Amino acid sequence: MIKVPVNQIIPFSTVDGPGSRTSVFLQKCNIACGYCHNPETQNLCNNCGVCVPRCPEGALSMADGAVVWDESKCVSCNTCIEVCPHRASPKIRWMDAPAVMKEVEKNIPFIRGITVSGGECGLYPRFLQELFTLAGAKGLTCLLDSNGTVPFAQYPELMKVCDGVMLDVKAWSPGVFRALTGGDNAAVKENLLFLSSCGKLEEVRIVNVEGHVDAEDAIRGTAELLGPLTGSTRLLLISFRNNGVKGTFAAFSAPPAKRMKQLAELAASVGFRNIVVK
Repeated sequence: MIKVPVNQIIPFSTVDGPGSRTSVFLQKCNIACGYCHNPETQNLCNNCGVCVPRCPEGALSMADGAVVWDESKCVSCNTCIEVCPHRASPKIRWMDAPAVMKEVEKNIPFIRGITVSGGECGLYPRFLQELFTLAGAKGLTCLLDSNGTVPFAQYPELMKVCDGVMLDVKAWSPGVFRALTGGDNAAVKENLLFLSSCGKLEEVRIVNVEGHVDAEDAIRGTAELLGPLTGSTRLLLISFRNNGVKGTFAAFSAPPAKRMKQLAELAASVGFRNIVVK
C-alpha cells in the first residue's frame, strides 16, 4: 500500500461536492497559485526547524534532523503554518488507503461520499485508486478536486473507480496561467475534453481575480471545448476572497457582485445552463 502525506481529514463538508462528504486534503502541489487559500499545502516540510521554537504548546521538536509533530499536544493554533517560510506544514500524517478509510468509516452513514483535494491530489494516482476502491465498496461516491495539471487519461484504472472530477480552470491563456501559477495549462484543456467525453467532469471551477485571471476567455474557451456538453456541465464561478492567501494577492479585493453577475450572464450566453456564483 502506498503512503501519502495527509494534511487533514474533514469529517463533514457540504462545499466539496454534492451532499455531506468527508474531505481528505493531501500535502504537496505542482503549481503555486497566487490566490491559493491553503498555501501551507503547497510543499512538503523541509525540516528547517523554524517552527519548532515558535510552537506555544511544545508540540513540535527536532529528532534526527526532522521536525516531529506531537498531535496530542497540538491545539491547532496554526502558529507553525504562519511562521513557515516554505509554504508547508509540519502537521501531516503519512497514511495508506486503509488508514484513511478507517477514518472515513467513522462518518458512515452520515455522508454521501468522499472528496480528495490538496495540494494536488492527482500527484498520487495509485493511492487514489486504492482509496476509491475501498470507498466504493462501502457505497460511497468518490470525487477529486483537482487543478487539472495531471493528465487523468493516463490513469484508466483510477478513472474506473472515480465518480467525477471537480476541475479548476484557473486561466485560459497559457501566459496568464503561467503568471498566476508558475505552471502550464495544456493538461487542463486536455482534461476538460477527456473527462467530459467519459462522463467524469463533475464541475468546472473558475475563480475570478480582476486583472489577474482571464475569466471571460476561460468561460468562452471552456464552452468551445465542451461543445454540446456545455449545457449539462455545472459551472462554478467563484469570487476571489483573500482568506488564507499569502503574498501579493493577500492585498487584493473581491470583485463586485455586479461583475460576477456579468460573468454568469456571459456563461449563459455561450451555452452553460447549470451556473452557480459563489
